[in-house]
Amino acid sequence: MARTVARVIVDALSELGVRQVFGVVGDALNPLTDALRTTDGVEWVGCRHEEAAAFAASAQSQLSGTLGVCMGTVGPGSVHLLNGLYDAAKSHAPVLAIAGQVPLGELGSDYFQEVDNDALFSDVAVFRATVTSPDQLPQLLELAVRNAFGRKGVAVLTVPGDLGERELSTDRPARFSLNPPVTRPEESAVREAAALLDRAERVTLLVGRGARHAREDVLALADRLAAPMVLTLKAKENFEGDANPFQVGQTGLIGNPAAASALEDADTLLLLGTDFPYRDWYPEGRTVVQVDTEATHIGRRVPVEVGLVGDTGATVRDLLSHLAAPAAGTDGARDRSHLEKARERFEEWRTGQARLADPSHDKGLMGRLRSTFDNRSDDIRPEALAAVVDRLAADDAVFTSDTGMATVWLSRFVEMRGERRLIGSYNLGSMANAMPQALGAQCLDRERQVVAFCGDGGLSMLLGDLMTLKTHRLPVKLVVFDNRRLGMVKLEQEQAGLPEFGTVLDNPDFAAVAEAMGIPGIRVTEPAELEKAVRRAFDTPEPVLLDVLTNPDEVAVPAKPSVEQGRGFAVAKVKEIVRSHGDDGTA
Repeated sequence: MARTVARVIVDALSELGVRQVFGVVGDALNPLTDALRTTDGVEWVGCRHEEAAAFAASAQSQLSGTLGVCMGTVGPGSVHLLNGLYDAAKSHAPVLAIAGQVPLGELGSDYFQEVDNDALFSDVAVFRATVTSPDQLPQLLELAVRNAFGRKGVAVLTVPGDLGERELSTDRPARFSLNPPVTRPEESAVREAAALLDRAERVTLLVGRGARHAREDVLALADRLAAPMVLTLKAKENFEGDANPFQVGQTGLIGNPAAASALEDADTLLLLGTDFPYRDWYPEGRTVVQVDTEATHIGRRVPVEVGLVGDTGATVRDLLSHLAAPAAGTDGARDRSHLEKARERFEEWRTGQARLADPSHDKGLMGRLRSTFDNRSDDIRPEALAAVVDRLAADDAVFTSDTGMATVWLSRFVEMRGERRLIGSYNLGSMANAMPQALGAQCLDRERQVVAFCGDGGLSMLLGDLMTLKTHRLPVKLVVFDNRRLGMVKLEQEQAGLPEFGTVLDNPDFAAVAEAMGIPGIRVTEPAELEKAVRRAFDTPEPVLLDVLTNPDEVAVPAKPSVEQGRGFAVAKVKEIVRSHGDDGTA
């Protein structure tokens, strides 16, 4: 018996190892969701918003290396997928989106809910096609999946409402052949790069996500070059922890002075698997060697002396084999003062941060003095919250973080030690990603601890999908940094010399909202209650929302603050004080 279009698609997803499909049911998707209903091993996860479905699928793809799958029905349902799909595209995550469409005979007639999906997804998708005949399958599906994996992005397959139940006249199993290639640069380029590194006196590594699979090779190279290792946010995973004696944290707005100095003090920079986009944070006049799998990324952010296009692990191994051998009769050791200086600065910074993260900090003399300026309400310091979560969370926990201040606190106080994983909207920079990404992560393994660092603005944007956590009994721990603000926007305004405007959020009691939805909620208002509350949340075998009232005036000082930023912040604070004493808010 010939299979239907819907059955061919769902059978192929099962063969690919897809375990969940996320979306909202209805209309053109009905044949597909019915096929899912009758397929063992593939679970339909009904969400409250298609954007959450796309975020969840993207998270699964990034964590598992397999295909993430989401669905949106005709018109608005497909439109709602867009933001989550853009996040997948910017994260280079293979995701397949199945989009519903009006009946084939109505295409182009401005039918009810009709949207031109091929145009809608033209910017976000590496592949998009509309099924116009059952006999285009399984070939069209094979093309979509190969493009998603081969080009590391989003593929969209549109299925009109009257095609899902139609049978193929000629049926065959789908064949995908998805073995990824391992590329290496030309040997002449490796030799040139090795010669530059041999001549360098002070090398600093800037290590990104593309190097995570090559941890041991990268550590060996750092040791050989006596080089401090600056990490991008996405390289925290696999490179943080005491087992890496070279890392000095991150640079950029969320970074630290030691990392910024390690870059500034170097005469040569070696970029490994990163396309770190913030040009202002690259020092000028340095010799730069860059390793990346994408030729188009070489020299895109900073002028490069030698570019090596290839897999990071294979390229680093080639570099190690071409670096000059130690001279006879010597121990071969390079001068390690550059590394030691960077590490010393990093440890000093970490010690200072640990003091700030102590819940009892504001009771001491310096803490009381500081609080008179920036925490007169004695709210909980967000540093303290992040540090307690770091200390109590499992060493194999999966963390997600909302864009903004929640990511700042995670980047500075949560260490990706052990088998911890990290997901966030770190390329697109969307709000509201942490909770739905945690949803997707928890579906992969219901026994593994999943912790979402949620901003109050981000959580409230997709609040409805708390019900998805409850319905599917997903024990995600939602840690809400409830500062009643769009905190990053507030900081941006103040650094520019503008008074805070439009950032204040009239929040509900999020813990009470969670309770009303059938999810345990815990509200924390006192620093002394913090550790007990976090322990209780982690010990609860259900989803939990931990609503922590944090200080809205906390400032995350950049790695190298400028005089202009300081002046702008001071001017903004004066304007805010004047306004709070009767100004109409127009200053």
